[in-house]
Amino acid sequence: MKEQITWSDFYKIDMRVGTIITVEDFPEARNPAYQLKIDFGPEIGVLKTSAQITLRYSKDQLLDRQIIAVVNFPKKQIANFMSECLVMGAVEGKDVILLNPEAKVQNGLKVG
Repeated sequence: MKEQITWSDFYKIDMRVGTIITVEDFPEARNPAYQLKIDFGPEIGVLKTSAQITLRYSKDQLLDRQIIAVVNFPKKQIANFMSECLVMGAVEGKDVILLNPEAKVQNGLKVG
């Protein structure tokens, strides 16, 4: 387990539900990855990210899937791509299992 954080630290993390609207290969990435565009609803809009989820998911499996992501990290340069959010998943070695709502919900819904 990592160091403990305070409740005020946790409240700074903005996790939202979004729907993946495009999935592209990312051959420039150091590790196999996709480039995703995710719709977080009218308040946040569409954000881009790179995700190393190619072991478990095909592009067709990801399209229109709802996921959970952190939307308030600073942008991060990954190869020639600017990542704007962080997709959440359970990690086992190089395999990532995406976190998602049990039922379809409104894009942009807060997770807490």
